[in-house]
Amino acid sequence: MGEAVLEVYATNGSKGCGNHPKNGLEKCDWFEEEVDKDVKLSYALNCVLHEGSSHYQDIVLLDTKHFGKALVIDGKMQSTEMDEFIYHECLVHPALLFHPNPKTVFIMGGGEGSTAREVLKHNTIHGVVMCDIDQEVVAFCRRYLTVNYKTFVSDKLCLVINDAKAELEKRQEKYDVIIGDLSDPVEGGPCYQLYTKSFYQNVVKPKLNYRGIFVTQAGPAGVFTHKEVFTSIYNTLKHVFKYVKAYTAHIPSFVDSWGWVMASDHPFSLTAEEIDLKIMERIEGELLYLNGDSLISSTTMNKAVHQSLLKETHIYTEDNARFIYGHGRGG
Repeated sequence: MGEAVLEVYATNGSKGCGNHPKNGLEKCDWFEEEVDKDVKLSYALNCVLHEGSSHYQDIVLLDTKHFGKALVIDGKMQSTEMDEFIYHECLVHPALLFHPNPKTVFIMGGGEGSTAREVLKHNTIHGVVMCDIDQEVVAFCRRYLTVNYKTFVSDKLCLVINDAKAELEKRQEKYDVIIGDLSDPVEGGPCYQLYTKSFYQNVVKPKLNYRGIFVTQAGPAGVFTHKEVFTSIYNTLKHVFKYVKAYTAHIPSFVDSWGWVMASDHPFSLTAEEIDLKIMERIEGELLYLNGDSLISSTTMNKAVHQSLLKETHIYTEDNARFIYGHGRGG
């Protein structure tokens, strides 16, 4: 499989790559993300701020007209300045709020620093390990995503460059919450093996403390996209943990609903009122997206997604993985 290509087009339809301060290329007007063989999303640009690559991934920082700075990895939009708070609040806060007293957190991936930023808003947290395999991505985000500067210099953050599986296996300590902020499972990408039943069962679950919670991003979860990986991740976790909770939110820059899945051997039993109380007691600063009502409502699926979750039989394994559309550098 070929490497992902940054598709940037001028308004006349010719390919360009623009207003780059270092390479002096012509101004470019649009970034196109190919989300399927016959569907592309287009984002109007001010300029390309930076391009780079690592052993694992191609990395680009764009300045978009509508969403502000945008991080693109392997040709896929990862987050934007305008709406990344929706994704990261949904990834982090439900698990930490449902846990009775979270003190230690392990983040798999999360190289841009936003997941750790949200974790550190909780006044119960003593320490956060952020483990990302790609040093170039971390260095890139640390330099260019200034919104997370305080996160990277926090004395509560332990930053590790390693494969998350290898790092969890070698560590003796356990954690109250483990967060999977990994790249989507694309063919040839570095992360699909971290969505498998064996990984959840043999690596993640043994590293959770009593009443521990695991949560992972789980890909697109819209009416037409939820069967790509979302329902499979949910079903796989059901075969490892006693209680599994799926929830979704619309991410404007993704032009779709996105899914997350929480899992534990203890029930998720808070009411909206109890969640709001915990937010007031624990979280420093104000959340922009989540409150008790929205968290509870996010677990209610439309009919199509609900039935698919109930009927899903696929279990992720190393030999039987599902992938979303696209290819990593290793393909």
